[in-house]
Order: sequence, then structure tokens, then C-alpha cells
Amino acid sequence: MLDTSPFFHLSSVLNRQSIAQHGLDWTRMGAARGIAGSRRPEVEGIFVCRGEEDADFFLRINNTGGPVDLWSVDGVDERSLLDNGSGFVYLPGRIPAGRVRLVRSDIPPQYGF
Repeated sequence: MLDTSPFFHLSSVLNRQSIAQHGLDWTRMGAARGIAGSRRPEVEGIFVCRGEEDADFFLRINNTGGPVDLWSVDGVDERSLLDNGSGFVYLPGRIPAGRVRLVRSDIPPQYGF
């Protein structure tokens, strides 16, 4: 079922140009650590969260070493979402640039988790 509610993805501002050009692509990770602090992809896909309220959780655990951008992701088919075993969901594969839009930029680290 194609969901019309917004899904979001957080990424270091260092990835902004790459995301704008190539979309969300786990094979291009390397300019910055992941939100959870990983230095390489945890899964072969893109983690997403539903709604800005869920995105706030990821803002609080930001371990990228700097500010992040919030991207909306269009056209998410909920049947495609996979759980990585921790309760967080991801879309397998890549998400083209035409399906992502920068919503908020340069969000500073929000330590308070």
C-alpha cells in the first residue's frame, strides 16, 4: 500500500550535495558517520521514519559529529519497509533524487537523549 503520510530521513549536512544529485544511496555513505554513529552502512537500504515527531528521536541521537538535514521521502510503499532487528525500518535499495526533498537544513546537534 502506497502511503501518503510523510516519511523522513536524517543525514549529515556533508551529504546534502550528494543527496540532491543522486538521491539517498547507501553505497555513497562515507562523507560522514550515520545518525547512530556508524562509519559504514548498517543495511543495504535507507532508514526512514514516519512523521517529524519520530524524526525528533533521531535528532536527539545524532552521532554524525555535526549538524544534519531532514529530508522528506515521497512514494513510500509500507509493504517494502524492513525492520533491521532493532525496531527501526528501512527501504531496501536506493531512493532517487526525485523522491526526496530537503525540509529542514543545518539542524544543530540536540543532545538530550
